[in-house]
Amino acid sequence: MNAPLRLTEGVRTLTIAIEGMTCASCVGRVERALKAVDGVVQARVNLATETAEVEAAPSVSRVKLAQTVEEVGYGVPSATVELAVEGMTCASCVGRVERALAAVPGVTTASVNLATERATVTGIADAAALRKAVEDVGYDATVIGAAGSGTNEMEARRDVETAALRRDLLVAGGLTVPLFVLEMGSHLFQSVHDLVHATLGMERSWQVQFILATLVLAFPGRRFYEKGFPALLRLAPDMNSLVAVGTSAAYIYSVVATFAPGLLPAGTVNVYFEAAAVIVTLILLGRYLEARAKGRTSQAIRRLAGLQPKTARVRRGQGNVEIDIAEVVPGDVVEVRPGERVPVDGEVVSGESYVDESMVTGEPVPVAKRDGSPVTGGTVNQTGAFEFRATAVGADTVLSRIMRMVEQAQGSKLPIQAMVDKVTMWFVPAVMGLAALTFVAWLLLGPEPALTFALVNAVAVLIIACPCAMGLATPTSIMVGTGRAAELGVLFRKGEALQSLRDARVIALDKTGTLTEGRPVLTDLRATQGFLDDDVLALAAAVEAKSEHPVARAIVGAAAGRGLAVREADGFDSITGLGVTATVAGERVEVGSSRFMDWLGLDPSALDSDAKRLADEGKSPLYVAVGGRIAAVMAVSDPVKESTPQAVAALHALGLKVAMVTGDSRRTADAIARKLGIDHVVAEVMPDGKVAAVRQLKVEHGAVAFVGDGINDAPALAEADVGIAIGTGTDIAIEAADIVLMSGSLEGVPAALALSRATIRNIRQNLFWAFAYNAALIPVAAGALYPAYGVLLSPALAAGAMALSSVFVLGNALRLRAHGRRAGVASTPPQR
Repeated sequence: MNAPLRLTEGVRTLTIAIEGMTCASCVGRVERALKAVDGVVQARVNLATETAEVEAAPSVSRVKLAQTVEEVGYGVPSATVELAVEGMTCASCVGRVERALAAVPGVTTASVNLATERATVTGIADAAALRKAVEDVGYDATVIGAAGSGTNEMEARRDVETAALRRDLLVAGGLTVPLFVLEMGSHLFQSVHDLVHATLGMERSWQVQFILATLVLAFPGRRFYEKGFPALLRLAPDMNSLVAVGTSAAYIYSVVATFAPGLLPAGTVNVYFEAAAVIVTLILLGRYLEARAKGRTSQAIRRLAGLQPKTARVRRGQGNVEIDIAEVVPGDVVEVRPGERVPVDGEVVSGESYVDESMVTGEPVPVAKRDGSPVTGGTVNQTGAFEFRATAVGADTVLSRIMRMVEQAQGSKLPIQAMVDKVTMWFVPAVMGLAALTFVAWLLLGPEPALTFALVNAVAVLIIACPCAMGLATPTSIMVGTGRAAELGVLFRKGEALQSLRDARVIALDKTGTLTEGRPVLTDLRATQGFLDDDVLALAAAVEAKSEHPVARAIVGAAAGRGLAVREADGFDSITGLGVTATVAGERVEVGSSRFMDWLGLDPSALDSDAKRLADEGKSPLYVAVGGRIAAVMAVSDPVKESTPQAVAALHALGLKVAMVTGDSRRTADAIARKLGIDHVVAEVMPDGKVAAVRQLKVEHGAVAFVGDGINDAPALAEADVGIAIGTGTDIAIEAADIVLMSGSLEGVPAALALSRATIRNIRQNLFWAFAYNAALIPVAAGALYPAYGVLLSPALAAGAMALSSVFVLGNALRLRAHGRRAGVASTPPQR
């Protein structure tokens, strides 16, 4: 037995996923290649887990190891790393962090979100290298773990930051008020001016103002200088740099005027301590309001995280014990009492109750649960009690998957954001250039005291032009919009789908399981002379009981529903595409299509008119023959969902074309289309035909959203501009979709579309305000109105306007939280 390897100091262990290994020789080849890398101490490759554990010196990067693996013919899949980034204040910060992350070797894509304060990075780079890249440009970063965990950490940090801002705001406000009264009160009110002169005198008043302003800038305002000046020295100025330079200029000028007035030109001796202090106080007020508003934008995730109970009552031996939710494993039998939340996903094994599943589906009506019914973690039990067997726990539960989807959507960027990113990359440097130009212009061309005018207007330009509102305009609307959608049972798996869905011109719908229930039922039965309906149904059910076809289950279910005795059938045979046959109580019984009857040599023409009528109603007619005679015609239909007509009408009301794409017969499809008012029908198509149909609809109408629920819908969902999966469908369909409707109701489609339009409209409003605000007020701050109207914008008013712009954008985004309530969509159903 080999002695254990003794690791040298500083050696670390890296785990790398590897694709393409098929046998032991592959393992050996990869191990030898990795061990040959300089600095690698040991390498162990596991074929079963398709991973390599490498012990290496800190100088050995993950990128180097990945390149080595690829050089010997295997692949290293990209991984996604999420980082919580602290210290970002504006869109310039976002661009700086994105560029730093993108420059790390091994990074494929990097996206940073100001509202969520997160960075999402894909590639093969080390998390440590990503953290260092963020820290090198002046911010702090930590790696986020599982869904929801990062949210809790971020909320804790945000609470600390909000508390610190509140404290600094109160201190700054307490010091600024007397400072403002001393300086501005003397200008505005003669009585205050006389009182100050009589008690303190001008010189002593300026000295008191110096002390108060110094305290404001040195303590509550320190945050701006600690971040602003280092960023300026790195030639990467941000919002903090604008505030730091502006307030420092006003403060230093005032200090010189107070203690060395002889250094200034005659007529320019004045102090602006109150401007520096008021700027800091107002910006702290804006930051504080912004922090509180940001907290409200992430309430959807916080509410989802709070839905899961902390403990579960699990059967152990002959009794039940309460254990931590993390200790529940698949197969455990869990007890749920009235009023409690279901702790994990599972299947009922005993008891009956109604469960409020509105947190998953958005549907307010509680759902009946009995033996075999599925239950979802986080949903609320009503009046009954039941036990269920756990089938999914931890990260595999529906609730965890929903949280991951919402987090991913909230952290994504829309195409509309690209324009903002391009502008903000150069915005702060351009503003500093404009401020310098303003200073020089007023100094050379302005009236006396020119230096005073130059200083005041340059500071106003620096303060008014903060790009906070630009950085928050898009991500806050995405956060609130996708969070509200989740509350309504609509999950945007990709944030981009918000914009893509808004642009859709036609909604293409699968039929079975989307427009219809997906469970055929027997709707009609007409026996011929000499036969009774129940007798024929019992004989047909006896034959169909041997079949697994959905139509067979519908016939057997109808017989059971009527309480009929179904005998055992012998000699069962299935003729593909035609029907089935068997012997029941000595009688030969055949069930199938008209073609089957023709094949058997039987004449069903006496029932032709009934069969045609049933087919025209969108039903599938079948014939039953008993003892060589046509005994009856029956019809099986997949009933249209109760919510479908309203959903189609709502889509038409939104100005969309509605198409149906199905593998069913043309006659059945046309009948359903007539009933629902569907504009375009593509029938009798295979899965690849659905893809071709989507492509053709794109050519004819423009952007297409496809709605489906089955495995055969996955290709069409992927081909469409937006794929929408019914959440009650298959996992494959859900994974191929951009949007998931957690309820089986098609009414989620117009709801998603309306929310998409509202969110994009909200984003456009925010961007207009952010850009128009800067376009309008920067010239005013520079003094453009002074020659004609004698109007100047003081730095203090500029600070207030800047803070107001960010708060306005956040407040406008928060209006989306009320979306759907005005239309009568209840997000929180009444408890029973």
